Amino acid sequence: MEKSLLKPESIRAEYIEVEPNVRLHITDAGDGRPIVLIHGWPLSDEMYEYQYSTLINNNFRAIGITLRGFGKSDKPYGVYDYDVFAGDIKKVLSTLDINDAVLVGFSMGGSIAIRYISKYNGAHVSKLVLCGAAAPIWTQRKNFKYNLPKSAVDELIELNYKDRPQLLYNFAKIFSASETSLSKGVISWLNGIGLSASSYATSQSLIALRDTDLRPDLKRITIPTMIMHGKKDKICSFDLAEQMKQAILNSQLVSFEKGGHSIFLEERDKFNSELIKFANK
Repeated sequence: MEKSLLKPESIRAEYIEVEPNVRLHITDAGDGRPIVLIHGWPLSDEMYEYQYSTLINNNFRAIGITLRGFGKSDKPYGVYDYDVFAGDIKKVLSTLDINDAVLVGFSMGGSIAIRYISKYNGAHVSKLVLCGAAAPIWTQRKNFKYNLPKSAVDELIELNYKDRPQLLYNFAKIFSASETSLSKGVISWLNGIGLSASSYATSQSLIALRDTDLRPDLKRITIPTMIMHGKKDKICSFDLAEQMKQAILNSQLVSFEKGGHSIFLEERDKFNSELIKFANK
């Protein structure tokens, strides 16, 4: 039998254990400066399929982390909040001995990336990219008038336990600037990824999205930060991007005039180009 040309040490782990009996699925490919990608609710690291090849071909190491409860990662019962997710990311980056990384967070992943930078003082990371981030707060407060009322999220949580496929179907209809911005095939693919999450993680993450106020965390971010946001975003309104820009020192805002929430697919070429340009600075 012909021997493999790959040396054992060159085969990278697809799963990393972050605590006993909890393993996270990792995409780890390419060589060069690491770009670490955190997905949004209720997806997985697979959402970055059309970023991975571009990053690899531009001499970056692309590392996608699927959060616990989602995709191919383990799905334990327990606490699902930004602190737990941030701790899992810290464990992965420490295990892989990552330094000088660009941390990219989409939607809920953006919120988690903010908590990570705040909680761990930017360990392993030298730049931050927030894409359609659900921050500084995803729901309205007396002193924060932007985005969704809490009652809208309560309805999502209720529907999760009654008819989760319907929840994902409804979510897909507002995921982009219009219902025809993405092909039916892509929408079906995204729905499949969403269905691979656990019902428990889906609901618990909605609670974290609904209740977490990241305004104090934003003040702790001092590394160069790029905010990419769709002007037609129906899930995280463009107002949120403007609030983040005001609160984060040393930040820049790149708007996607035609894009909704799914700018990584709707305006893929611009998204990838801006990411690479920022990482190369």
